[in-house]
Amino acid sequence: MIVRFPWTISAIMGCLWPILAIAQVDLPSTLKVEKGTPQTICESGIPSSWRDAQIIDGVDIQESRICNPDDPAIIAAVVKGTNNVSMKTFMEVGLAADSIIKKDDIDGDGDPDRIIIKLEVIELNGYSPDFKGPDTTFDIAPGIQPGMWVFAPKTRGMSTLDIESNQANPLLRAPSPVIRVEQGDSVSIVLENGHYFPHTIHLHGVDHPFVDSSGEGNDGVPQTSEGLVMPGESRTYNIKPRQTGAMVYHCHVQTHVHLAMGLVGMFIIEENRPDNWVQTLNIGAGQVRHPAAAIREDFNQEYDLHYHALDKELHSIIQSANDPRLIAKKMNREYDLTDSSEDYHTLNGRSFPYTLFESLITVDPDEKVKIRLFNSQGETLAMHTHGHKATITHYDGIEHNPAAQITRDVYDLAPAQRMDLTLDTTNDGLHNYGEGIWIFHDHREKGITTDGMNPGGNISAVVYKKYLTEEGMPKVQGIDLAAYFTKEFQQRSYPVWQDADEWNSLGEVDTTEKGNRETADGSVVSEEAHNVNTPQTDRNSFRNLFVGLLAGLLLYFIIVRREQVMKLINSRMNGKGVDE
Repeated sequence: MIVRFPWTISAIMGCLWPILAIAQVDLPSTLKVEKGTPQTICESGIPSSWRDAQIIDGVDIQESRICNPDDPAIIAAVVKGTNNVSMKTFMEVGLAADSIIKKDDIDGDGDPDRIIIKLEVIELNGYSPDFKGPDTTFDIAPGIQPGMWVFAPKTRGMSTLDIESNQANPLLRAPSPVIRVEQGDSVSIVLENGHYFPHTIHLHGVDHPFVDSSGEGNDGVPQTSEGLVMPGESRTYNIKPRQTGAMVYHCHVQTHVHLAMGLVGMFIIEENRPDNWVQTLNIGAGQVRHPAAAIREDFNQEYDLHYHALDKELHSIIQSANDPRLIAKKMNREYDLTDSSEDYHTLNGRSFPYTLFESLITVDPDEKVKIRLFNSQGETLAMHTHGHKATITHYDGIEHNPAAQITRDVYDLAPAQRMDLTLDTTNDGLHNYGEGIWIFHDHREKGITTDGMNPGGNISAVVYKKYLTEEGMPKVQGIDLAAYFTKEFQQRSYPVWQDADEWNSLGEVDTTEKGNRETADGSVVSEEAHNVNTPQTDRNSFRNLFVGLLAGLLLYFIIVRREQVMKLINSRMNGKGVDE
């Protein structure tokens, strides 16, 4: 056995030789890809004082520790109404003078009961013949600018930040703002349509009459209730809601595309309380920095989370032309929703990593947080919280019997549904596992991608304040976030695991060692890298395999017939025949 062992090893090596021959093929080296210039994390230039708790014109505004908090002056204006704030506050915001009118304390309880809210339709990232790119831009992620329509409060002045920028001002953004009113208020929603298409407003789930006192249609459905609100026209929808809860408003003209384009938002009716000045608009969604009186009775904080998804094909239509006839043809007759796919998944109008700027839920231990979820996607949402199990208290604005309220960590919502959650940050192993950075996201995996790229989509996090930087960003303990804040990552140019280890074992194949060539998609690939998958390489591999097999068979024959081979060799050396 000992004598045969070396021969056995040799036989095995002979059989492995073809494989080893193939392994001899030269592989290209690994290239270190430049990640591009990442945006400065939390580069907004927003004054740090915006994050502080403060009182403006008598409005108590809670702190917000995130990177991009809402402008406190805007919050004061939408709470008091543009007719009640000081001139100093009014001049700091871009709201029109009649944007939000609050007046007439009819029941004498210390707050106004007649509310007038004026909305416009705004186009974001649409085509303009005057610019080399979209006009009035709103990025959902670095360099990602799908075309959108949104409802926005009536504004004054420019639609952009300034004359040198085409970035939308903070009042004009996705999603359409959350509207809040008080139970029993006389509310007038005025649509001033300055857009090039007809629109309406339908109050989904909101208590409202089919026609108003004048006999005018009040349901927002052109086929059954009223005519279209054509460009240049306006219409007023009058309501006096009796039931509280989280509802919806959206355009009901060509709903299959107008809603998907972004003309949809949450509509919340708060419980009636004395001296209850509610935050009529939550323009950026996210944290409600002036919660209503009933919310303050039971909760430390309140958040609105609006989930929406966008189809590239639909949202690029308004970037292809600025002739309304062409857009109408492409959108209403050529676009087929039944063949659509949702490519961009957003939370409060942003996709990761921008969700870390605006949609974090920041908490302290032992708090109770009110969260209202709204799914305006075309598919079911399965929102999952890490580190917490929240309690579902309401569906579609209707409170469940306390005995029927469910505590869980995945919350499923069908399209157009709303849900209220109570998030308890008590570290008891059930409601919360302790302080940290606990992400929450759609567990339908496409929801955590941006055009198929992960991480992206609607990922955000519940962040305990000890894990926040002074600028309001999470103190992550994993990989560097900088790569995600580049256009290169969003465009799939950057290897996601390049920096996972020191020797870049999962990086990019080096395409620079020989002459470069350009592929159909415009990327540059070297001839060497190109040849890795060409027929020439296939022929070389076949040749190596053939030669290896011959060599292996020859070696195997020699090993198996070694005694005859040795006799032959000895006979040749002694000048004798094999049989002697």
